[in-house]
Amino acid sequence: MNTNADFDQRIALDTNDMSWVASPSANVSRKMLDRVGAEIARATSIVRYEPGSSFSVHEHGGGEEILVLDGVFGDEHGEYPAGTYLRNPPGTRHSPQSSVGCELFVKLWQFTPGDLQQIRINTNEAVWYPGLVSGLSVMPLHEAAGVNTALVRWAPNTQFNRHVHPGGEEILVLEGVFHDENGSYRAGSWLRSPRYSVHTPFTQEQGALIYVKTGHLGAPLLELPHAAMV
Repeated sequence: MNTNADFDQRIALDTNDMSWVASPSANVSRKMLDRVGAEIARATSIVRYEPGSSFSVHEHGGGEEILVLDGVFGDEHGEYPAGTYLRNPPGTRHSPQSSVGCELFVKLWQFTPGDLQQIRINTNEAVWYPGLVSGLSVMPLHEAAGVNTALVRWAPNTQFNRHVHPGGEEILVLEGVFHDENGSYRAGSWLRSPRYSVHTPFTQEQGALIYVKTGHLGAPLLELPHAAMV
């Protein structure tokens, strides 16, 4: 299965307008943003757990990254409220569930070789740092092999410099409205810009909170097993 699998193309989706698609587990559904492979896949998705739902125990051969968007996500290791950022490195196993229901932003098989760091960050309590221009605040989440992941808070009416992303950029708008010369993106919008893409982002009166990943479209990632591509 290939969904938005040409990583040389710019993609802009409003996930609010997308339909939920059933997963192999009852009462767990997803919106597929990009995907290369079948059930074992290099994938980016929004995933919804209905209250009381669970997913069978499984191993993450290529690692899993999660940002809890709403509700409370859980597994045998703990419970993670909205705003929690998780990284489960290759080889880890768990039995995910949600007693009250939740929505997650999930990335699979997008770890670089040798990245075995397990991360649990409650972003509601973590530290913000000043950004490169006035009005920006940054919360670093992860860095490995030139791939950087962070939350970025934009105050209202903030203007950033025109800049290039040699390794590409991915954005999920979490709050407010984010803008650049290509359009305006409300909360729930997902953007993927290819390597060496250029833009000039800004906010207006609402400001914005965004998840940002850079460098991953040019980074060496763990290879999918051949069976995933069949």
